[in-house]
Amino acid sequence: MATARAVSGHPGEKLDDLRIVEVSLDDPEAFGELFSRHAPRLHAYIKRRLGPPLADDLVSETFAIAFKQRERFDGRAEFSAWLWGIASNLIAKHHRQESRMYRAFARTGVDPAEDGVAELASDRAAAAALGPRLAKALAGLSAQDRNAVLLLAWGELSYAEIAATLDLPLGTVKAKIHRVRAKLRKALPQEKFEEKNDG
Repeated sequence: MATARAVSGHPGEKLDDLRIVEVSLDDPEAFGELFSRHAPRLHAYIKRRLGPPLADDLVSETFAIAFKQRERFDGRAEFSAWLWGIASNLIAKHHRQESRMYRAFARTGVDPAEDGVAELASDRAAAAALGPRLAKALAGLSAQDRNAVLLLAWGELSYAEIAATLDLPLGTVKAKIHRVRAKLRKALPQEKFEEKNDG
């Protein structure tokens, strides 16, 4: 695989995402660097949204689409926002399964995104207590509202990144997340929701 150093010719120089996309047009193996940079975070997010069985497939499908359409990426937005937009569109196609997963979680209390990795006991206990109620509250949100709040909470995207991903104005995203938090506070009155104010 071509490395950023080999592509740039300057030892230690790290190419930005746009430059790697440009280089990958002539050297397709260079695109692998973008996978290395972005796949772990994207995988964790998709796993939380749709469960482990679909996460690997959707990450692969997201990057396959990005690779095939890389000529369309023009750099006006961050590559990560473009990539998350592709993933969000794929997730929307799997919305029915996601809704079924939340309903099952609300009924059973078993988190389908849990794949057996050891966590702290206190985290497990808190998640077990909150899980079904949170799943029910999330299932009651519109797809766009759920997508916005989960991009923030599980995807750890900034408001600006969410706005770019969902192709919405920044103010709309902030207002939408504020409203969703209010709904979640009402549905889960004993829980504290950390405010994230990053612009």
